[in-house]
Amino acid sequence: MKALLYTAPHTLIHTDAPEPVPGDGDLLIRVEAVGICGSDMHAYHGHDSRRPPPLILGHEAAGRIVAGPRAGERVTINPLVVDPACPYAREGRWHLSPTRQIISMPPRPGAFADYVTIPARNVVPIADTTPIEQAALAEPIAVSWHAVRVGMEALHLPLAAARVVVLGGGAIGLAAALVARHFGAADITVGETNALRRTTLTEGEGLAAYDPAMTGPAENSVDLVIDAVGAAGTRAAASHMVRPGGVIVHVGLLPGVDGLDVRKVTLQEITFRGVYCYTPQDFEQTVRAIEGRRLGALGWFAQRPLADGAKAFADIDAGRIAAAKIVLIPRQS
Repeated sequence: MKALLYTAPHTLIHTDAPEPVPGDGDLLIRVEAVGICGSDMHAYHGHDSRRPPPLILGHEAAGRIVAGPRAGERVTINPLVVDPACPYAREGRWHLSPTRQIISMPPRPGAFADYVTIPARNVVPIADTTPIEQAALAEPIAVSWHAVRVGMEALHLPLAAARVVVLGGGAIGLAAALVARHFGAADITVGETNALRRTTLTEGEGLAAYDPAMTGPAENSVDLVIDAVGAAGTRAAASHMVRPGGVIVHVGLLPGVDGLDVRKVTLQEITFRGVYCYTPQDFEQTVRAIEGRRLGALGWFAQRPLADGAKAFADIDAGRIAAAKIVLIPRQS
């Protein structure tokens, strides 16, 4: 099969690779669409020790089951593989299990390839009417779904009455704003430094957006802040704008711990929630929302052939992309 192989920092090659062999309980999936995640970019920069080269990256995937009684079924992939007997899994908190693995991290190759294997319990069927490229958005949107749900549950007022600010207009931030709108938020603003992405937010999705380098919400004025970047600057901005008794949800995964105003968090009883991935229920509900077109047109991604994946990574790195997401399409024979 063909695969996009990460071989060294800032180096990806489209090359031949062995076709994966399903283990017991696994399905072989023909990948038809796979998104580029921020964590893929982090690995591409050589900053993720969990993803050492050579490695096939990619975990935001959808496609068709290749063999067995379910052959031909269209599915999207929950890439988080967990032992169902783990106590965290039995509690419904699969994403916190110490047994967790994810495709695109050893020992599980990722989905920037013609084929990928995954346990049967990790696929969710999708309707024939749902474009396969949108089905590949289920994973990043599920991250945002989980983040908004956790933040909403921590608020001391209804989401419809809350002022919500999302920091970062990439896929996770944009999806968080769309999920918040779906859950009833009326006052939503997104901070994004990339002018091309701000256009996507405002003209494409009808969201309010601002350039954090130029302006921003006033101090103590925001009920719920979702930090979809997770950098020192966004943690500092979140600390500044959150109101007493408000909520910060930290979903970004950039390195570092600076920026958070722990004194304010303490004196003003700010709720700070770290969130990671999603539960199986979050993932399932996200898929059904996508199928029901309850999150908008979902036209905020661009498509590229998998063979052009190296250039797609370089374009994202250089800020030349207006879309919040690039979805790669493997060439199918």
